[in-house]
Amino acid sequence: MTWSATARGAHQPDNTAFTQQRLPAWQPLLSASIALPLFFCAGLAFIGLGLGLFYSSNGIKELEYDYTGNPGTGNCSVCALADQGRAPPIRCSCAWYFSLPELFPGPVYLYYELTNFYQNNRRYGVSRDDSQLSGLPSALRHPANECAPYQRRATGLPIAPCGAIANSLFNDTFSLWHQRRPGEPYVEVPLERTGIAWWTDCHVKFRNPPLVNGSLALAFRGTAPPPNWHRPVYELSPDPNNTGFINQDFVVWMRTAALPTFRKLYARIRQGNYSAGLPRGAYRVNITYNYPVRAFGGHKRIVFSNISWMGGKNPFLGIAYLVVGSLCILMGFVMLVVYIRYQDQNDEEEDEE
Repeated sequence: MTWSATARGAHQPDNTAFTQQRLPAWQPLLSASIALPLFFCAGLAFIGLGLGLFYSSNGIKELEYDYTGNPGTGNCSVCALADQGRAPPIRCSCAWYFSLPELFPGPVYLYYELTNFYQNNRRYGVSRDDSQLSGLPSALRHPANECAPYQRRATGLPIAPCGAIANSLFNDTFSLWHQRRPGEPYVEVPLERTGIAWWTDCHVKFRNPPLVNGSLALAFRGTAPPPNWHRPVYELSPDPNNTGFINQDFVVWMRTAALPTFRKLYARIRQGNYSAGLPRGAYRVNITYNYPVRAFGGHKRIVFSNISWMGGKNPFLGIAYLVVGSLCILMGFVMLVVYIRYQDQNDEEEDEE
């Protein structure tokens, strides 16, 4: 059987401009008059944006303190003496004293920072049960296999919340106190502990199981807390709207970081006399030292920071824009020199002909 252009086979596309690729097309031919202005304009735009981002980032004030407790670094070293492959004693406390000569402009955010902690480890990152965290009663009683070895306790009780991420929950606590004038008593600064997690996490991804007779504790009956926890998940906070799986400290921790050095939001300071920032004066941060980091060579820091229109302090983004913009300008000048040189040669050849 011979093939015929008029005979339409079973797999032959329709004879239309689209299927036969006969649509009109535009193929731009870039010339020096088009490419060079594009490079210069893009470079100037990137440099302008980079300068804005860089100076905005430099305008953000930060105050940080390493309270890991290495010898000679502060009074937290007493708590750190027992931090050698195991958790320090329960309720070990230390303090950080500092003074502000002027207003620390608000809004002020309090972060904790960990170093050398690889939350991006593959086995660590998948060690969780999202069905359980969404409040499904069946997942509460039957945790996913990915949670092993933090799936069940030795007694056979299912762990809630299960997995390595939940088991390693950061549990240091902080309170901030302010002394306006020497000799006056310290006054506690209110720390807002809600609104620190993503809205979608608190209202979509993380949900408590249905209450049993109006009690969250009864809903978790028959489960056990992770091995490193000293209390069950339904006692994370006295606030009924901020406990269990929807506890915002827990939700913030469960959103794993991409890099081994990371910060997580602990509280916001924007209430009462501190809505405009931290006034001048002496301050004390009371630290409950619970979280062991020296066993894996890590460090713990407290960070006070304000923000700008671009978010927190991050000079990398501005520097990246400046580098890309400078490269665009440099490439534009290189191509301009090449164009002028070879354009003169072409003109000479045309004159000779």
